Order: sequence, then C-alpha cells, then structure tokens
Amino acid sequence: MSFSPETAETLALQALSWLAGHDELMPVFLGSTGVSVEDVKKQAGNSEFLGSVLDFITMDDSWVIEFCDKHQLEYTAPMMARQSLPGGAQFHFT
Repeated sequence: MSFSPETAETLALQALSWLAGHDELMPVFLGSTGVSVEDVKKQAGNSEFLGSVLDFITMDDSWVIEFCDKHQLEYTAPMMARQSLPGGAQFHFT
C-alpha cells in the first residue's frame, strides 16, 4: 500500500478529526505539541502539521488501532501515509 501526498493528507485529516473528537487524547496532543486549538484550525491544511498529527497517533499502538478500527483502515495505514508527507521519509542505515 502506498499513498500519494493527497491521499496521505486526506487520511491525516481523518486522523485530526478523530483526535479532535477524542476528549481524553486531544489535550495530550495539544500539550505535547504546544499548539492551541486555534493553531490546529489554522494549520489543518498544512501537510507538515498533518504529518505531526500522524506522528503523534503512531506513538501508541492502541491509538493506531482505535483510529484504524473506526475508519476501517489497515493498521499500517497511518505510518504509510506519514511517509508520503513532508518529513516522513524513512531513513535506511544500511
């Protein structure tokens, strides 16, 4: 499975929407990133910001599972989408 930048942004917007509706997790995201609700609204169309949303969600397997189950996605989808957004390229050390 691979994502174009456009489809990756769409998935990241779904992730942002899921996160915004998650009363317990959204404050954790805001606190860990240092952004405000106003910043989230302003940056929602920014692919770099959307990458940070996917970075955050992929920090915890239970978040990935919950998000993917809600949207009927494969559990690898958030990480695959992340790779298609700015700053998401995987590094190979070999």
